[in-house]
Amino acid sequence: MKVVVTGATGNAGTSVVCRLAADPHVTEVLGLARRVPRWRQPGVRWAAADIDPGGTPLGPLFAGAGAVVHLAWKFQPTHDPVETWRTNVLGSLRVFEEAAAAGVPALVHASSVGAYSPGPPYDRLVDESWPAHGWPGAAYTREKAYLERCLDAFEAGHPDMRVVRMRPAFLFKEASASEQRRIFAGPLLPGRLVRPGLLPGLPDLPGLRFQALHTDDAAAAYAAAVRLPVRGAFNLAAEPVLDSPCWTWRRWPGCWRPGWCGCRWGRRGRRSRRPGGCTSCRPRPGCSTPCCGCRF
Repeated sequence: MKVVVTGATGNAGTSVVCRLAADPHVTEVLGLARRVPRWRQPGVRWAAADIDPGGTPLGPLFAGAGAVVHLAWKFQPTHDPVETWRTNVLGSLRVFEEAAAAGVPALVHASSVGAYSPGPPYDRLVDESWPAHGWPGAAYTREKAYLERCLDAFEAGHPDMRVVRMRPAFLFKEASASEQRRIFAGPLLPGRLVRPGLLPGLPDLPGLRFQALHTDDAAAAYAAAVRLPVRGAFNLAAEPVLDSPCWTWRRWPGCWRPGWCGCRWGRRGRRSRRPGGCTSCRPRPGCSTPCCGCRF
């Protein structure tokens, strides 16, 4: 089976293409990115593609694919939501429609825990049935929630296409630490201040709690969704729920933009039942603390 992965050079994309290339059910992995990387993974073929409206024709790239894994996402510039909307929403809609036009039978879309509406008290976990209307204070959550509504209509119009929505919590791995520092802290936090050996800086935000997962474990879930006959939404998260004391103990620094802080305060714990029950995917032993080893 040929699998096409958009956003294949990002934090999730690099893990997903590696996982797919090692899957005996997958005969070809085509990684799409704005720029073809110098990094090479055996079994992965690369092509430059821009998903923005008016960008690269995607039909020829999707032709003959058994699945499209859509991971492409523009986090920056956070101060220009029109630009991120063009890529994240309009570009995603183009991926959906061109995959359907090419006759691709399965679409695996990277949604997010950020698509969920604010929830109940912290002591209650919620599952995939919780409303996914996002939070209005951040472009990221608005865009993720809007695409959930778009996929509702898309699925109704393409009932023969299998659509899977992955809703991961934060995904971390050591190889992507510098990328994630740029996403969350931007240019205002010099890298030399958070190098290993220095006292990490932590946000003093009462009530800040969130869940996370090692990116490689999320990649295993994406690969399972490609291979198995599943549909619908899947929460991806590991225990424990992380809070400030947990961050301090793990020596993991972070810096947050106001919109991100607000959407994290509003998020609630997610019960990740479906990935274990339907895709036979569990976090690896010892990997329930995905922040360990991350250095910005």
